[in-house]
Amino acid sequence: MIRIVTKPEPSLLRENLLRIGAVACALAASALIMVLIGYSPLLVYTKILEGSLKSAYRFRETVNKAIPLVVLSLGIGTAFRMKFWNIGAEGQFYLGAFGASLVAFGLPPSPALLPLMFLAGFAFGGLWALVPAVLKARFAASETLVTLMLNYVALKWIAFLQYGPWKDPAASGFPKIAPFPKEGVLPSLFGIHVGWLIALALTAVMYVVIRKTKLGYEIDVLGESEATARYAGIGVTRVTIVAIMLSGGLCGIAGMMQASAIEHSLSEQLSGGLGFTAVITTWLARLSPPVIVIVSFLFSILIQGGAFLQSSLKIPASVALILQGIILFFVLGSEFFVRYRFVRTPARHAAASADKEASK
Repeated sequence: MIRIVTKPEPSLLRENLLRIGAVACALAASALIMVLIGYSPLLVYTKILEGSLKSAYRFRETVNKAIPLVVLSLGIGTAFRMKFWNIGAEGQFYLGAFGASLVAFGLPPSPALLPLMFLAGFAFGGLWALVPAVLKARFAASETLVTLMLNYVALKWIAFLQYGPWKDPAASGFPKIAPFPKEGVLPSLFGIHVGWLIALALTAVMYVVIRKTKLGYEIDVLGESEATARYAGIGVTRVTIVAIMLSGGLCGIAGMMQASAIEHSLSEQLSGGLGFTAVITTWLARLSPPVIVIVSFLFSILIQGGAFLQSSLKIPASVALILQGIILFFVLGSEFFVRYRFVRTPARHAAASADKEASK
Protein backbone atom coordinates (compact mmCIF):
# COMPACT_ATOMS: atom_id res chain seq x y z
CA MET A 1 0.00 0.00 0.00
CA ILE A 2 1.26 3.48 -0.86
CA ARG A 3 0.55 6.36 1.49
CA ILE A 4 1.18 10.09 1.25
CA VAL A 5 2.95 11.52 4.29
CA THR A 6 4.04 15.04 5.19
CA LYS A 7 7.75 15.78 4.90
CA PRO A 8 9.70 17.61 7.59
CA GLU A 9 10.11 21.31 6.86
CA PRO A 10 12.49 21.38 3.87
CA SER A 11 15.45 23.73 3.65
CA LEU A 12 15.24 26.76 1.38
CA LEU A 13 18.03 25.31 -0.79
CA ARG A 14 16.11 22.06 -1.27
CA GLU A 15 12.91 23.93 -2.16
CA ASN A 16 14.68 26.07 -4.74
CA LEU A 17 16.48 23.06 -6.26
CA LEU A 18 13.15 21.26 -6.62
CA ARG A 19 11.61 24.26 -8.39
CA ILE A 20 14.61 24.68 -10.70
CA GLY A 21 14.34 20.97 -11.50
CA ALA A 22 10.64 21.43 -12.23
CA VAL A 23 11.38 24.23 -14.72
CA ALA A 24 14.05 22.06 -16.38
CA CYS A 25 11.53 19.20 -16.69
CA ALA A 26 8.98 21.66 -18.10
CA LEU A 27 11.42 22.81 -20.79
CA ALA A 28 12.19 19.18 -21.65
CA ALA A 29 8.48 18.32 -21.86
CA SER A 30 7.87 21.40 -24.01
CA ALA A 31 10.70 20.36 -26.31
CA LEU A 32 9.12 16.94 -26.74
CA ILE A 33 5.75 18.48 -27.62
CA MET A 34 7.40 20.81 -30.15
CA VAL A 35 9.11 17.85 -31.83
CA LEU A 36 5.77 16.03 -32.01
CA ILE A 37 4.08 18.98 -33.73
CA GLY A 38 7.00 19.45 -36.13
CA TYR A 39 9.08 22.30 -34.68
CA SER A 40 12.71 22.42 -33.63
CA PRO A 41 12.82 23.12 -29.85
CA LEU A 42 16.27 24.70 -30.04
CA LEU A 43 15.17 27.01 -32.84
CA VAL A 44 11.96 27.98 -31.01
CA TYR A 45 13.80 28.74 -27.76
CA THR A 46 16.45 30.72 -29.63
CA LYS A 47 13.83 32.79 -31.45
CA ILE A 48 11.97 33.48 -28.19
CA LEU A 49 15.18 34.91 -26.70
CA GLU A 50 16.01 36.84 -29.87
CA GLY A 51 12.50 38.25 -30.09
CA SER A 52 12.56 39.53 -26.52
CA LEU A 53 16.18 40.53 -25.85
CA LYS A 54 18.25 40.82 -29.03
CA SER A 55 17.66 44.49 -29.87
CA ALA A 56 17.02 47.61 -27.81
CA TYR A 57 13.48 47.83 -29.18
CA ARG A 58 12.65 44.22 -28.31
CA PHE A 59 14.14 44.56 -24.85
CA ARG A 60 12.10 47.71 -24.29
CA GLU A 61 8.91 45.92 -25.32
CA THR A 62 9.73 43.06 -22.94
CA VAL A 63 10.21 45.48 -20.05
CA ASN A 64 6.99 47.28 -21.00
CA LYS A 65 5.14 43.98 -20.56
CA ALA A 66 6.97 43.16 -17.32
CA ILE A 67 6.05 46.46 -15.62
CA PRO A 68 2.28 45.86 -15.30
CA LEU A 69 2.90 42.16 -14.55
CA VAL A 70 5.07 43.09 -11.55
CA VAL A 71 2.59 45.59 -10.12
CA LEU A 72 -0.42 43.34 -10.75
CA SER A 73 1.39 40.43 -9.09
CA LEU A 74 2.23 42.57 -6.06
CA GLY A 75 -1.46 43.39 -5.71
CA ILE A 76 -2.64 39.82 -6.13
CA GLY A 77 0.00 38.57 -3.71
CA THR A 78 -1.25 40.89 -0.98
CA ALA A 79 -4.71 39.33 -1.13
CA PHE A 80 -3.38 35.79 -1.50
CA ARG A 81 -1.34 36.16 1.70
CA MET A 82 -4.53 36.29 3.71
CA LYS A 83 -6.18 33.52 1.67
CA PHE A 84 -8.46 35.94 -0.19
CA TRP A 85 -8.35 34.50 -3.70
CA ASN A 86 -8.41 37.63 -5.81
CA ILE A 87 -8.81 36.52 -9.44
CA GLY A 88 -10.12 39.97 -10.36
CA ALA A 89 -6.87 41.77 -11.14
CA GLU A 90 -8.00 42.22 -14.74
CA GLY A 91 -11.11 44.14 -13.67
CA GLN A 92 -9.25 46.17 -11.06
CA PHE A 93 -6.66 47.00 -13.72
CA TYR A 94 -9.37 48.40 -16.01
CA LEU A 95 -11.14 50.30 -13.23
CA GLY A 96 -7.83 51.88 -12.23
CA ALA A 97 -7.30 52.96 -15.83
CA PHE A 98 -10.87 54.30 -15.89
CA GLY A 99 -10.33 56.33 -12.71
CA ALA A 100 -7.11 57.78 -14.13
CA SER A 101 -8.94 58.64 -17.36
CA LEU A 102 -11.64 60.50 -15.44
CA VAL A 103 -8.94 62.71 -13.95
CA ALA A 104 -7.08 63.12 -17.25
CA PHE A 105 -10.21 64.21 -19.11
CA GLY A 106 -11.94 66.02 -16.26
CA LEU A 107 -9.19 68.28 -14.89
CA PRO A 108 -7.22 71.00 -16.65
CA PRO A 109 -3.66 69.99 -17.65
CA SER A 110 -1.12 70.75 -14.92
CA PRO A 111 1.94 69.18 -13.22
CA ALA A 112 -0.43 67.75 -10.59
CA LEU A 113 -2.31 65.71 -13.19
CA LEU A 114 -0.13 62.57 -13.04
CA PRO A 115 -0.11 62.32 -9.21
CA LEU A 116 -3.90 62.74 -9.20
CA MET A 117 -4.21 60.04 -11.86
CA PHE A 118 -2.17 57.70 -9.66
CA LEU A 119 -4.43 58.39 -6.69
CA ALA A 120 -7.56 57.87 -8.78
CA GLY A 121 -6.20 54.63 -10.24
CA PHE A 122 -5.43 53.32 -6.76
CA ALA A 123 -8.83 54.38 -5.37
CA PHE A 124 -10.91 52.93 -8.21
CA GLY A 125 -8.98 49.65 -8.28
CA GLY A 126 -9.21 49.32 -4.51
CA LEU A 127 -12.92 50.03 -4.36
CA TRP A 128 -13.59 47.52 -7.15
CA ALA A 129 -11.71 44.88 -5.13
CA LEU A 130 -13.68 45.82 -2.01
CA VAL A 131 -16.97 44.74 -3.62
CA PRO A 132 -16.25 40.98 -3.42
CA ALA A 133 -14.78 41.43 0.07
CA VAL A 134 -18.05 42.96 1.28
CA LEU A 135 -20.11 40.24 -0.44
CA LYS A 136 -17.97 37.56 1.17
CA ALA A 137 -18.30 39.10 4.63
CA ARG A 138 -22.03 39.78 4.34
CA PHE A 139 -23.32 36.82 2.31
CA ALA A 140 -20.41 34.32 2.39
CA ALA A 141 -20.11 34.69 -1.39
CA SER A 142 -17.11 33.02 -3.03
CA GLU A 143 -14.52 35.72 -3.70
CA THR A 144 -13.00 33.57 -6.45
CA LEU A 145 -16.26 33.54 -8.42
CA VAL A 146 -17.20 37.17 -7.69
CA THR A 147 -13.78 38.62 -8.58
CA LEU A 148 -13.71 36.53 -11.76
CA MET A 149 -17.15 37.72 -12.88
CA LEU A 150 -16.37 41.35 -12.06
CA ASN A 151 -13.56 41.21 -14.62
CA TYR A 152 -16.13 40.98 -17.39
CA VAL A 153 -18.29 43.71 -15.90
CA ALA A 154 -15.28 46.06 -15.89
CA LEU A 155 -14.27 45.14 -19.43
CA LYS A 156 -17.80 45.65 -20.78
CA TRP A 157 -17.98 49.02 -19.03
CA ILE A 158 -14.82 50.17 -20.82
CA ALA A 159 -16.18 48.83 -24.13
CA PHE A 160 -19.42 50.75 -23.56
CA LEU A 161 -17.46 53.97 -23.05
CA GLN A 162 -15.25 53.32 -26.06
CA TYR A 163 -18.13 52.62 -28.42
CA GLY A 164 -20.54 55.06 -26.79
CA PRO A 165 -20.27 58.27 -24.76
CA TRP A 166 -16.46 58.54 -24.82
CA LYS A 167 -16.04 57.76 -28.51
CA ASP A 168 -13.72 60.35 -30.05
CA PRO A 169 -15.57 62.39 -32.73
CA ALA A 170 -12.21 63.13 -34.35
CA ALA A 171 -11.41 59.44 -34.90
CA SER A 172 -13.13 59.27 -38.32
CA GLY A 173 -15.75 56.83 -37.10
CA PHE A 174 -13.34 54.42 -35.41
CA PRO A 175 -14.30 53.34 -31.88
CA LYS A 176 -11.50 55.11 -30.05
CA ILE A 177 -11.27 57.27 -26.94
CA ALA A 178 -9.44 60.57 -27.24
CA PRO A 179 -5.77 60.59 -26.13
CA PHE A 180 -4.68 62.00 -22.78
CA PRO A 181 -3.13 65.47 -22.67
CA LYS A 182 0.67 65.36 -22.65
CA GLU A 183 0.65 66.23 -18.91
CA GLY A 184 -1.15 62.91 -18.35
CA VAL A 185 1.50 60.77 -20.07
CA LEU A 186 4.28 59.17 -18.03
CA PRO A 187 7.75 60.37 -19.09
CA SER A 188 10.57 58.07 -20.17
CA LEU A 189 13.82 57.23 -18.41
CA PHE A 190 16.64 55.48 -20.32
CA GLY A 191 14.27 54.94 -23.24
CA ILE A 192 11.58 53.16 -21.15
CA HIS A 193 8.69 54.83 -19.39
CA VAL A 194 9.31 55.49 -15.68
CA GLY A 195 6.84 52.78 -14.75
CA TRP A 196 9.82 50.42 -14.42
CA LEU A 197 11.22 52.62 -11.67
CA ILE A 198 7.80 52.85 -10.00
CA ALA A 199 7.41 49.05 -10.18
CA LEU A 200 10.78 48.52 -8.47
CA ALA A 201 9.91 51.11 -5.81
CA LEU A 202 6.55 49.42 -5.15
CA THR A 203 8.34 46.07 -4.89
CA ALA A 204 10.66 47.48 -2.22
CA VAL A 205 7.74 49.09 -0.37
CA MET A 206 5.67 45.90 -0.40
CA TYR A 207 8.64 43.85 0.79
CA VAL A 208 9.04 46.18 3.77
CA VAL A 209 5.28 46.21 4.45
CA ILE A 210 5.02 42.41 4.39
CA ARG A 211 8.24 41.61 6.25
CA LYS A 212 8.79 44.52 8.60
CA THR A 213 5.47 46.09 9.58
CA LYS A 214 2.60 45.28 11.89
CA LEU A 215 0.18 45.27 8.96
CA GLY A 216 2.20 42.61 7.16
CA TYR A 217 2.25 40.46 10.30
CA GLU A 218 -1.50 40.88 10.73
CA ILE A 219 -2.16 39.91 7.12
CA ASP A 220 -0.09 36.74 7.51
CA VAL A 221 -1.78 35.79 10.79
CA LEU A 222 -5.22 36.37 9.28
CA GLY A 223 -4.23 34.20 6.34
CA GLU A 224 -3.27 31.37 8.67
CA SER A 225 -6.42 31.49 10.80
CA GLU A 226 -9.14 34.05 11.36
CA ALA A 227 -9.81 32.58 14.81
CA THR A 228 -6.15 33.01 15.77
CA ALA A 229 -6.20 36.58 14.49
CA ARG A 230 -9.23 37.40 16.63
CA TYR A 231 -7.67 35.72 19.66
CA ALA A 232 -4.52 37.82 19.15
CA GLY A 233 -6.62 40.99 19.21
CA ILE A 234 -6.24 41.76 15.51
CA GLY A 235 -9.07 43.79 14.00
CA VAL A 236 -10.10 41.34 11.29
CA THR A 237 -12.46 43.72 9.52
CA ARG A 238 -9.93 46.56 9.54
CA VAL A 239 -7.07 44.40 8.25
CA THR A 240 -9.26 42.85 5.57
CA ILE A 241 -10.41 46.24 4.25
CA VAL A 242 -6.88 47.66 4.24
CA ALA A 243 -5.36 44.57 2.58
CA ILE A 244 -8.04 44.29 -0.10
CA MET A 245 -7.90 48.02 -0.85
CA LEU A 246 -4.12 47.70 -1.14
CA SER A 247 -4.44 44.65 -3.39
CA GLY A 248 -6.97 46.23 -5.76
CA GLY A 249 -5.24 49.60 -5.55
CA LEU A 250 -1.95 48.19 -6.80
CA CYS A 251 -3.76 46.52 -9.69
CA GLY A 252 -5.42 49.88 -10.40
CA ILE A 253 -2.02 51.60 -10.48
CA ALA A 254 -0.89 49.04 -13.06
CA GLY A 255 -3.88 49.98 -15.20
CA MET A 256 -3.20 53.68 -14.80
CA MET A 257 0.44 53.27 -15.92
CA GLN A 258 -0.52 51.12 -18.90
CA ALA A 259 -3.13 53.63 -20.03
CA SER A 260 -0.85 56.61 -19.51
CA ALA A 261 2.49 55.30 -20.76
CA ILE A 262 1.60 52.73 -23.43
CA GLU A 263 -1.82 53.54 -24.89
CA HIS A 264 -1.90 57.26 -23.92
CA SER A 265 -5.63 56.68 -23.60
CA LEU A 266 -8.25 54.22 -22.37
CA SER A 267 -9.04 51.13 -24.45
CA GLU A 268 -10.71 47.76 -24.06
CA GLN A 269 -7.50 46.20 -25.47
CA LEU A 270 -5.45 47.76 -22.69
CA SER A 271 -4.59 44.60 -20.75
CA GLY A 272 -4.31 41.78 -23.22
CA GLY A 273 -4.96 39.29 -20.42
CA LEU A 274 -2.12 40.47 -18.18
CA GLY A 275 -4.40 40.34 -15.14
CA PHE A 276 -4.84 36.59 -15.60
CA THR A 277 -1.16 36.02 -16.36
CA ALA A 278 -0.31 37.85 -13.13
CA VAL A 279 -2.15 35.18 -11.13
CA ILE A 280 0.33 32.66 -12.54
CA THR A 281 3.42 34.80 -11.87
CA THR A 282 2.23 35.54 -8.33
CA TRP A 283 1.80 31.88 -7.53
CA LEU A 284 5.09 30.83 -9.14
CA ALA A 285 6.91 33.51 -7.13
CA ARG A 286 5.33 32.17 -3.92
CA LEU A 287 4.03 35.67 -3.09
CA SER A 288 7.57 37.03 -2.56
CA PRO A 289 7.93 40.61 -3.92
CA PRO A 290 11.58 40.29 -5.06
CA VAL A 291 10.91 36.95 -6.76
CA ILE A 292 7.83 38.42 -8.43
CA VAL A 293 10.11 40.82 -10.35
CA ILE A 294 12.22 37.94 -11.67
CA VAL A 295 9.30 35.68 -12.59
CA SER A 296 7.38 38.53 -14.23
CA PHE A 297 10.39 39.42 -16.39
CA LEU A 298 10.84 35.78 -17.45
CA PHE A 299 7.17 35.51 -18.37
CA SER A 300 7.45 38.77 -20.31
CA ILE A 301 10.23 37.15 -22.32
CA LEU A 302 7.81 34.33 -23.18
CA ILE A 303 5.05 36.78 -24.12
CA GLN A 304 7.23 39.04 -26.27
CA GLY A 305 9.20 36.14 -27.74
CA GLY A 306 5.98 34.29 -28.55
CA ALA A 307 4.76 37.25 -30.58
CA PHE A 308 8.10 37.26 -32.46
CA LEU A 309 7.65 33.58 -33.38
CA GLN A 310 4.68 34.52 -35.54
CA SER A 311 6.65 36.89 -37.75
CA SER A 312 9.98 35.06 -37.85
CA LEU A 313 8.95 31.40 -38.17
CA LYS A 314 5.23 31.70 -38.92
CA ILE A 315 4.65 29.74 -35.71
CA PRO A 316 1.44 30.52 -33.78
CA ALA A 317 2.04 32.56 -30.63
CA SER A 318 0.03 29.84 -28.87
CA VAL A 319 3.28 27.83 -28.77
CA ALA A 320 4.52 30.27 -26.13
CA LEU A 321 1.23 29.85 -24.26
CA ILE A 322 1.76 26.08 -24.29
CA LEU A 323 5.18 26.66 -22.78
CA GLN A 324 3.69 28.89 -20.06
CA GLY A 325 1.08 26.28 -19.21
CA ILE A 326 3.59 23.43 -19.02
CA ILE A 327 5.89 25.46 -16.77
CA LEU A 328 2.97 26.25 -14.49
CA PHE A 329 1.92 22.58 -14.39
CA PHE A 330 5.37 21.33 -13.47
CA VAL A 331 6.15 24.05 -10.92
CA LEU A 332 2.80 23.60 -9.17
CA GLY A 333 3.38 19.86 -9.26
CA SER A 334 6.76 20.35 -7.60
CA GLU A 335 5.00 22.05 -4.67
CA PHE A 336 3.47 18.66 -3.84
CA PHE A 337 6.90 17.04 -3.61
CA VAL A 338 8.22 19.91 -1.51
CA ARG A 339 5.67 19.12 1.21
CA TYR A 340 4.80 15.44 0.77
CA ARG A 341 6.31 12.10 -0.16
CA PHE A 342 5.07 8.65 -1.05
CA VAL A 343 5.71 5.86 1.44
CA ARG A 344 5.23 2.18 0.66
CA THR A 345 3.65 0.33 3.59
CA PRO A 346 3.92 -3.50 3.75
CA ALA A 347 0.56 -5.21 3.26
CA ARG A 348 0.47 -6.73 6.76
CA HIS A 349 1.09 -3.34 8.35
CA ALA A 350 -1.63 -1.80 6.21
CA ALA A 351 -4.07 -4.56 7.25
CA ALA A 352 -3.17 -4.12 10.91
CA SER A 353 -3.74 -0.37 10.65
CA ALA A 354 -7.09 -0.92 8.96
CA ASP A 355 -8.19 -3.36 11.71
CA LYS A 356 -7.10 -0.88 14.37
CA GLU A 357 -9.12 1.90 12.73
CA ALA A 358 -12.15 -0.40 12.42
CA SER A 359 -11.99 -1.32 16.13
CA LYS A 360 -12.21 2.32 17.08
